[in-house]
Amino acid sequence: MDKFIIQGQKTLSGKVEVKGSKNAAGPILVSCLLTEKECEIDNLPLIEDIFNVLEVLKSMGAEVENVSERKVKIRAEKLDLEKMDFEKISKTRISVLFFGALIARAKHFKISPPGGDKIGLRPIHVHIKALEKLGAKIERDGNFYKVDCDNLKGAEVVLDEFSVTATENTMLAAVLAEGKTIIKGAACEPHVQDLAKMLKSMGAKIEGAGTNTIEIEGVKNLKGASHSIIFDYIEAGTFIAIGAGVPGSIEVKNINTGDLDLFLAKLEEIGVNFEKKENSIIVSYSPNLKSAKVQALPHPGFPTDLLPIIAPLLARAEGKSLIHDPLYENRFNYVQQLRKMGADIEIVDPHRAFIYGPKNLFGLAIESWDIRAGASLIVAGLMAEGKTTIENIFQIDRGYEKIEERLQKLGANIKRI
Repeated sequence: MDKFIIQGQKTLSGKVEVKGSKNAAGPILVSCLLTEKECEIDNLPLIEDIFNVLEVLKSMGAEVENVSERKVKIRAEKLDLEKMDFEKISKTRISVLFFGALIARAKHFKISPPGGDKIGLRPIHVHIKALEKLGAKIERDGNFYKVDCDNLKGAEVVLDEFSVTATENTMLAAVLAEGKTIIKGAACEPHVQDLAKMLKSMGAKIEGAGTNTIEIEGVKNLKGASHSIIFDYIEAGTFIAIGAGVPGSIEVKNINTGDLDLFLAKLEEIGVNFEKKENSIIVSYSPNLKSAKVQALPHPGFPTDLLPIIAPLLARAEGKSLIHDPLYENRFNYVQQLRKMGADIEIVDPHRAFIYGPKNLFGLAIESWDIRAGASLIVAGLMAEGKTTIENIFQIDRGYEKIEERLQKLGANIKRI
């Protein structure tokens, strides 16, 4: 398998453009199943998770035409769900969204469990409970789920947690349900709002996206639509952290800074030097960092996907920092890799860790276990003295498009071998 070789502490300069959001692109591609008409989706990120979703759509009979490098046309006029590619479904967590879309469109089908990062227990009982409220019957049958839904009806759905994908799944099913659906405890993330925008352009009646209560009035059918995916604020946060931890100054473009309010506020608190522009952020090397308490929370809180990204910066901060992820109990698999590089980190329990600094990081051979862990190790490798080798970079490719090429253009010494 490919690996990254990084020579750390090289001075960076120039501009880097953020690509389309993985977390928005997945559900929006899946939403094309809700209509027999043609949909056009632009600003797709060229990453493994999105390639897998497109292959699943093709496998069940959807016509996918590549209009340009980042734009596709999808027409799901005739579907054959018995030909669904279960292997591709098992490679990405996005696949869980096929439940909601296919319940609305196909009524009866069999599907394999979704895949994704190994960052802790990610059961789909919240999804199942919500979809059963709308009239679905979902049973585990060995290595598959058997789904039946003769009569999809709107209902009040109270989610057990602020789950992004459970919110999206319920939205996908509810837009074609008979009557009104109210989703309480809905997630507010920008990609949830982007899905709502896509569905509304298809003719869905949705109110409240971006709040914790979403109201949907079901319609009988949806039309085709054209939509451009929002830019990836998690990728933006990753490049900002790199700019703070490595000598030099870079400009990160294609940012809606409002999506990163609490992340940027926390960076300001720890002493990161950055300047907001209209659609970009200029960030400079920040050698004098201060410790902080950082807790991941649902949007508009500090994004859970950016908690691993900030950890290498806190390793170099003066004092004792606390990182806390109440959402996932196995997200700290990257911590052991940072320890090997010289970070002083104490795991208190599956959700909390203390980081003591400042400590210098040193390059060595480490391994990526999930998308954001891999990004954290890239940040650490660029900051570290000497050579860092990152194994298992397939995980990074699932969420970051050709990240080594984009870093090379900024002056980083990083190679894929």
